[in-house]
Order: sequence, then C-alpha cells, then structure tokens
Amino acid sequence: MEILGVIGPWQLVIILAIGLLLFLLPVIALVDIIRSDFNGNDKIIFTLIVLFLPFLGSIIYFLIGTNRKIRR
Repeated sequence: MEILGVIGPWQLVIILAIGLLLFLLPVIALVDIIRSDFNGNDKIIFTLIVLFLPFLGSIIYFLIGTNRKIRR
C-alpha cells in the first residue's frame, strides 16, 4: 500500500517521528529554560536562541545551557 504515490507506511512513520522530534525538542528546551534560574541575561539569551533557531538552538541549549544553570 502506497500513500501519495511514493510514500509507503514505514516512510510515513519515519517522517512523522522526525516531525514530532523537531516540534517537541524546542518545546522541552523552552519549558526547561523558563523553569530554571540563570546568572545575568542567560535566560533571555537562551530563550531567543531557541525561538529563532528552534532545532539548532535546542541542541545548543542542551549542550551548553544546562551547565550554566544556578544549582540550588
């Protein structure tokens, strides 16, 4: 069974999974940024990075930003 001519069911599942990842990763990053405390303007900077570069900004935040949180 082919949907839309050339896309089969497994390809559709893969496309939907990648699309879900591209949507959820920035949302998770923004929620984590909002709920955390940072020094100075780091919260605003990381929020803008994630908003303007959603996927890449989320990866940058999870690689660099999580280490910059204020630990309690």
